[in-house]
Amino acid sequence: MGGIALTVAIYADRPHLREQLREDALVAGYRVSRCLGLEALIEGDLRPLAEVVLVDCPRPDGAALAALSRLDMRVAQAGAQLIVSTTPAGLEDVFACLDQSNPQLLVDAGMTDLALSLGRAMALAPGRSVREMADEDRMQLMRLTEQVGRLAARLGEGGPDYGRLGEAGPGEARPGNGRVESPAIAFRGAAAEAGLRLVTPANTEFPDPQVVRRILRQRQQRQRFFDADLFADPAWDMLLDLAAARAERKQVSVTSLCIAAGVPPTTALRWIGQLQQAGLFQRVEDKADRRRAFIALTDKAAEGMARYFAAVGLTGNRTAAQSLPV
Repeated sequence: MGGIALTVAIYADRPHLREQLREDALVAGYRVSRCLGLEALIEGDLRPLAEVVLVDCPRPDGAALAALSRLDMRVAQAGAQLIVSTTPAGLEDVFACLDQSNPQLLVDAGMTDLALSLGRAMALAPGRSVREMADEDRMQLMRLTEQVGRLAARLGEGGPDYGRLGEAGPGEARPGNGRVESPAIAFRGAAAEAGLRLVTPANTEFPDPQVVRRILRQRQQRQRFFDADLFADPAWDMLLDLAAARAERKQVSVTSLCIAAGVPPTTALRWIGQLQQAGLFQRVEDKADRRRAFIALTDKAAEGMARYFAAVGLTGNRTAAQSLPV
């Protein structure tokens, strides 16, 4: 990231999770000042605070809660930022003892949630706002979200809970059954919901490989007209939805666009903001009702979409447009 890297201190008991948090923070552009177990926090780590403190506390006891309360006061006094991950069972207690620092609370969080919390903390750092971030920095945050999302999916193949910040990995005790989580993405499938390793059923028929390669080549055409870093889901789905609406001369509400994105609303809203910053989406006020607003393609985005459709042979050929997925 541009400028001096922010420092982050990580406290988590499980070694596999602590190491993953460290790696993700480094990818995000942070400098990790310490990476320790919760015991260090409970015993009173009196070293100067990092600018961001990340704590994984899935099953807080009295000692951990007291430590969090002290940390909350120190973070507030220092003007630092606090991110705490816990479980539904621990949420009430954790929330009750964090009343000073306005922390980010994550419940049963996955790696994507972690990436977003780190990005938010970076954007809120003193002297650095989302509007002031360079395009390169915004794209790096988007790449991070995509990378850790894929990582979380791979970790999920090992079991239903492995890879969640507030839950156990292989061979570890699992916390309570309560969950607070975003809706499942539709394409995960029944096997993923059951916590099974995804395999291709024997009776599944795949299309001709040449057809698949043709579709892949078509999708790669997008990179000729837009920054390739934009095309982690759900950006392309939203671009297609707004392109169709423009052709139909229809307006698209934020809610409708979130539905079209096919991801949890919080994720979709963050992408809408990023694509606005990139100059591809624009906010359009409802002239009849100032309390409402719509989202539309900018002229820059509309031109790029039109050129893409022409490049892959979808313009002026209704049969091809109906038979070739984009």
